[in-house]
Amino acid sequence: MTTSLADHLRSLPDESLATLLQLRPDLVVPVPADVSALAIRAQSRVSVARAMDGLDQFTLQILDAARLTRDPAGGTATVDGVLAMATAGPNPPAPTAVRAAVDRLRALFLLYGPDTALHLIGGVDEISPYPAGLGRPATELDPRTAALCADPAKLRRTLLSAPPSARAVLDRLAAGPPVGTVPPGALQAPAVGAEDPLPPDETNGGAATGSPVRWLVDHRLLVRTSGGKAGTAGTVELPREIGLLLRRDSGPLGPLRTSPPPVAAASREPKAADSAGAGQTMEAVRHTEALLEQLAAEPAPVLRSGGLGVRDLRRLARATGLDESTAALLLEVAYAAGLTGEVELPGGAGSRYGVDQQVLPTGGYEVWHAGSFAQRWEQLARGWLGMTRQVGLVGQRDDRDRPITVLSAEAERAGAPAARRAVLGVLADLAPGTAPTVDEVLSVLDWRAPRRSRGREAAHREVLAEAATLGVTGLGALTTYGRLLLAEVTDSDERGAGDPLGRHVDAGGEGASTAVRALDALLPAPVDHVLVQADLTVVVPGPPDPELATELEVVAEHESAGGAGVYRVTPASVRRALDAGYSADDLHALFRRRSRTPVPQGLTYLVDDVARKHGGLRLGSAGAYVRSDDEALLAEVLADRRLEALALRRLAPTVLVTPYQVGRMLTVLRDAGYAPVPEDAGGSAVLTRPKVRRAPSRVSVASRAVDPLATPKLPMPRLLGVVEQIRRGDAAARAARRAPAVVRGNPSAGLAPAHSHSDALAVLQQAVRDKALVWVGYVDAHGATASRLVRPVSIGAGYLRAEDERTEMLHTFALHRITAAVLES
Repeated sequence: MTTSLADHLRSLPDESLATLLQLRPDLVVPVPADVSALAIRAQSRVSVARAMDGLDQFTLQILDAARLTRDPAGGTATVDGVLAMATAGPNPPAPTAVRAAVDRLRALFLLYGPDTALHLIGGVDEISPYPAGLGRPATELDPRTAALCADPAKLRRTLLSAPPSARAVLDRLAAGPPVGTVPPGALQAPAVGAEDPLPPDETNGGAATGSPVRWLVDHRLLVRTSGGKAGTAGTVELPREIGLLLRRDSGPLGPLRTSPPPVAAASREPKAADSAGAGQTMEAVRHTEALLEQLAAEPAPVLRSGGLGVRDLRRLARATGLDESTAALLLEVAYAAGLTGEVELPGGAGSRYGVDQQVLPTGGYEVWHAGSFAQRWEQLARGWLGMTRQVGLVGQRDDRDRPITVLSAEAERAGAPAARRAVLGVLADLAPGTAPTVDEVLSVLDWRAPRRSRGREAAHREVLAEAATLGVTGLGALTTYGRLLLAEVTDSDERGAGDPLGRHVDAGGEGASTAVRALDALLPAPVDHVLVQADLTVVVPGPPDPELATELEVVAEHESAGGAGVYRVTPASVRRALDAGYSADDLHALFRRRSRTPVPQGLTYLVDDVARKHGGLRLGSAGAYVRSDDEALLAEVLADRRLEALALRRLAPTVLVTPYQVGRMLTVLRDAGYAPVPEDAGGSAVLTRPKVRRAPSRVSVASRAVDPLATPKLPMPRLLGVVEQIRRGDAAARAARRAPAVVRGNPSAGLAPAHSHSDALAVLQQAVRDKALVWVGYVDAHGATASRLVRPVSIGAGYLRAEDERTEMLHTFALHRITAAVLES
């Protein structure tokens, strides 16, 4: 089979070989040394599995038809035979669709050869041992079952006599897979006079046994393949002939569908879906900002096993008013977007957690915070699309029964980006505003790539929930800006694949992307003004611009968010602004400039009153001291019973000292209702601003490819160059085989490859038994072909162990890399 495929590849023009390498890019990593190495790699189990993973359900069924119609003698099928089997069902597909599927299989070289002699590439039978969900022929399983299948009339009578419960078992196995397991003792008949260990089944129509599987095995409709005795579990298999007979209503390949199942969900108004999604994007950005501000105020320590602890997640969720699952998602997305990172703690401050690290916002958070809502959302969405994390695993238990935490390695899943791309691709292919149900999305995914989607249903459901949380979808439909973002990411990946060295970087990065512009058109315009009310509340009628948001964070307390943000001016917020360097006049000017309503008199009085008291007391670090030009005020402080713990004493009419530090004195005096300010050694007031700690900047995962498992696709000119290199290597290998060679004094015409991988294994097994020398041809780690004269020692676990007598060294060869084996003559 290997030689036949290699010869077929050699006969192809360079453009056809380049097309094969373009469709199956894993074949050129690394570049094969010659055509024989390319043929071997194309038939390897991993490469064939990659090619089959991208096939839809209908194409896989046509591949199964080719497998089922193969000639047992020659091992080849015909296009007419495939067409006859595919159109044998009640709803046959169009012949053009069948031929198109065969052409696609030929393009991938899962099938090759002319229409009258289609060869199946090696490795398909290993990956999928049961074509179309049918078992092996009865002749390979049991002679008595084969005799029953050879008599159609007797087989039909036996099937008609099956009890209802036994027929239900047959129907399940006929739908595939054809193999089932049975509990211990289910296939063992009870001894004479002994009670049947299985409970009786009234649906068996009066049968003596209580096991429908035992009835089927006794009547040769199922074949026991292993176990089944007392104390051991067993397996049974449905023969292919019986499975085909049971499928007479649906066809030998089962129901055939040439297109994905239709989506019957009602369509939404695209504008309504965009508006709902835009509102959710604002919530996602606000909540992410709140989480990061909480991390900046109180960093979360990193656990010894990695990630954040459960208590820290609960603390952050409670502080921001989010549920734990949403908080976990936003923390993971922020980390993927490069907004958070780890920072080392000085002096082992986090030793109780085992790792001296904390999670903090990075320096990139300041740049992100200064952008518009649409720009901030785009960075989060791109990070979500590219992150290799499955957030739905957070809170579950791992294999060692330990909880999976946020940012821990246990939530890492390399296939997560591909799962998001697949789910959003289903939504993008529908008409704008279409909101399919979860089950409809899963059914479409199961048709498009059944091998990939099988077992990933939970991950796909999580993708839909996360997309709704982040605002990528609205009312269940993909939004307009979400569709544009997905297209931009796809185009970026394709450009990056065509330019792996990054030589042609897109220089148009100054302007906003189309997704950002589309989202900006849906969001309310940023406002630069506020509405100050008589109760000292400050209403922001829309999203504040960055400058206004920065000012409000200093002069007011945030109370609620939404379409209109609400802040409140309090004595503490005014004092905070004064501590940050604002004067009373600055605050008055700020409110007059920003407020579209008249500034209430109460706010003016509040600012003046706090400013008048602010700085009346001056603190220093002389142990510390309190000084004031107001002797009466110092006398009041000295006589205040609430300050007895400070042990104040008078040094001068205007100076009091205490043995405690400035920080404690400042806190106690403010708690007692005073308004002191610290000063430096020169007597100047010290401006106090919150210290902002930041982790080192990190690169967002959006700069990486969406699917980290995908092999980069090379452009056609480069692939033609690779084909030329393979041709030269093939010519050199043929010349080397024709050249005479001398090995230990014996002439040899070179090593000819075995006709199939199984032939080479047979030669090696015989050499192990005879302890004979054998020439082994193999493909090394660089993709080059080589040969070595060795004496095989053992074969097992996928490896050949052999001794080289010249160097007296023991070598290990992977069996899938062995291309030929020839006994030394």
